[in-house]
Amino acid sequence: MADNKRPVKIMETVLRDAHQSLIATRMTTEQMLPIVEKMDKVGYHAVECWGGATFDASLRFLHEDPWERLRKLRDGFKNTKLQMLFRGQNILGYNHYSDDVVEYFVQKSIANGIDIIRIFDCLNDIRNLECAVNASKKEKGHAQVALSYTLGEAYTIDYWKTMAKKIEDMGADSICIKDMAGLLVPYAATELVTALKESTKLPIQLHTHYTSGVAAMTYMKAVEAGCDIIDTAISPFAMGTSQPATEVMVETFRGTEYDCSYDMKLLAEIAEYFRPMREECLASGLMNTKVLGVNIKTLQYQVPGGMLSNLVSQLKEQGAEDKFQEVLEEVPRVRKDLGEPPLVTPSSQIVGTQAVFNVLMGERYKVATEQTKDLLSGKYGQTVKPFNADVQKKVIGDAKPITHRPADDITPQLEKYEKECAQWKQQDEDVLTYALFPQVAKDFFEYREAQQSKVDASIADKENKAYPV
Repeated sequence: MADNKRPVKIMETVLRDAHQSLIATRMTTEQMLPIVEKMDKVGYHAVECWGGATFDASLRFLHEDPWERLRKLRDGFKNTKLQMLFRGQNILGYNHYSDDVVEYFVQKSIANGIDIIRIFDCLNDIRNLECAVNASKKEKGHAQVALSYTLGEAYTIDYWKTMAKKIEDMGADSICIKDMAGLLVPYAATELVTALKESTKLPIQLHTHYTSGVAAMTYMKAVEAGCDIIDTAISPFAMGTSQPATEVMVETFRGTEYDCSYDMKLLAEIAEYFRPMREECLASGLMNTKVLGVNIKTLQYQVPGGMLSNLVSQLKEQGAEDKFQEVLEEVPRVRKDLGEPPLVTPSSQIVGTQAVFNVLMGERYKVATEQTKDLLSGKYGQTVKPFNADVQKKVIGDAKPITHRPADDITPQLEKYEKECAQWKQQDEDVLTYALFPQVAKDFFEYREAQQSKVDASIADKENKAYPV
């Protein structure tokens, strides 16, 4: 063992991003709870278990209350910090919310058990992060700001160093390089982490996906360059569009200065728990083998894996699958027109859908989506590069784009949501569920009431049988 120890810290993603990436976020709370006690003994830096798409998917597809899931996980993890992913002013939704809703969501997330909130913005617009960061600090949570990593002429090493300094100045506790598309290659990781370490004293965490096949090597070079924390997934839910395998990275650094000394026997037991779940998902088709291989088009077109599958399904619906290559080639052009944003939710959907329209219509921007109009109007925030002026004129005409923080135009919304969902409210958190996904929440609340009525009827029936009148 090397004398100069600098053990790498590991965040486990199996309860959030790993199953979001591989099985469309369909793991249930019931499937998670039996393994929590063992996971709690590993010594993970943190376990990511909430946020991202888990909130929407819990309600929409699993008929589960995401807040209840969080409380149960918090009860089980006695020694491990719990982490969530938070889309800045979008919270966990797809559009901006007022500051009072953002603040209340942060407050309730921490009150229900979250320790670390990873906050990002799809345009890396610092103004869209400030409210959530300040709210996290107020609630004594750990505010981690994630930089959405991407490639392009605007994204120089100086750009990333400047961003890191701004994040430190705004009071964040740590920085994450969020490589959602698997674009960060090993030696570029060395250069990036080295530069960030020179420009900030904050801990650096790296998040990537195996989509392009280089992720484990990227982690190795990043850790050697000073990266403090890496995100991994236990092996049955690793690789493909997920993260590198936890056990592989633990073994990679064993006996070196970066050795985190996790018990491999314990990790093997955790993997054994998840293995039958993986086999079941493969057998049912929930885990598609297409997401398990290497997709080199990721590096070629800088398109995240999830965005690729979205493009395929959009073209399939239109009976235009033969246009796939044309659309792929149109994506970088649209991205450039729209100010070269990183491709992450929701900017990836905006750029991808617009590219599909441009190809299918035979004329670029003949039809523009509402989201494209909003982006070009400044309603998502400021892009790193200016918009293509001709495209902007064609899409929004003489409308004057905004240059201030978009949420400044949103009046407080919490009171309105409280009134609208009063008839279904059973806990404080219900108003937040409703604020983010009104129709999905309403459907879930009605389902919850129906279930409770069944339980009440069953109890009454048993009591009548036990004590006949």
